[in-house]
Amino acid sequence: MAQNLYGPRVRMGNWNEDVYLEEELMKDFLEKRDKGELLIQRSRRLKGHLLRQMQLSVSEDGYIHYGDKVMLVNPDHAETDADVFLTGDLSLCMTPDEIKAHLRDELELPCGLSAAQTKNPVGRNTFVILSVDRDAIGQVLRYGQNFCLGITGGSEDKMLYLASDHRTLLKSSKKSWLQEVYLTDEVSYRNCWQAAYIDPQLRLEYEGLPTPANAKVLINHCHTNRGLVAHRHLFIRTYFGKEAEVAAHTHLDSHRVEKPKNHWMLVTGNPRKDSSTILDLPKAGAEDTHAMEQATSLNAQ
Repeated sequence: MAQNLYGPRVRMGNWNEDVYLEEELMKDFLEKRDKGELLIQRSRRLKGHLLRQMQLSVSEDGYIHYGDKVMLVNPDHAETDADVFLTGDLSLCMTPDEIKAHLRDELELPCGLSAAQTKNPVGRNTFVILSVDRDAIGQVLRYGQNFCLGITGGSEDKMLYLASDHRTLLKSSKKSWLQEVYLTDEVSYRNCWQAAYIDPQLRLEYEGLPTPANAKVLINHCHTNRGLVAHRHLFIRTYFGKEAEVAAHTHLDSHRVEKPKNHWMLVTGNPRKDSSTILDLPKAGAEDTHAMEQATSLNAQ
């Protein structure tokens, strides 16, 4: 029996079915494109919101106020727990799950966080200082006062709050297995934080004094008494590349003093230029810095 060199015969019915399926797929594609439901369209919208340029508040008196828009920055320091780590100033950023973000138009809650090497105020790293009483807009934030950290992610239609809770077997940070921090739209006691002075010997004396802008402070969770921390040596893959893990845990050295990984700055805007931070200003010399510290101490007294 002679072999068919052209392969099996294709019946006309199967060919018509293939054409019909292609037309249906094209129709479905065009319909999703018109509605903006394609994955590439959702990805562009998400990046557009999270990377939208934001304007930070400018502090006229050098202090943080309720209602201010700030960045939370972990200042650059050498990591002693590992040889490989992220360098430079790291800002606290919201980090949605990439796969879940493509499947829904709204962010999946709770939403994760990370610390990224970016100094530009954008939707994913610009937080608002909120009062627990909701009637203190414009008032100075003081050491030891409860406050919330809210973020809109550049969309302005929903406020999310920085929250944390006790670690469990099913709920902890991804890399260190310590207490997790996340963003949620629920208003509860889990959203309350406090700023504390970094020197434990002077912490009680500074209690109740105004919290300075662009200075190192501790950000402690009220419910669990754990400090916000950036683990520079623990990398996580995010929607925007390699970033560092953020958790709630107080790391102490041999002198019972919080390590630099627990230090944060509430960074405000640069009065000389739009869409930039005070970190963009040239650093003062040693004499100017010493004089500024003395002036700050006199004002505090």
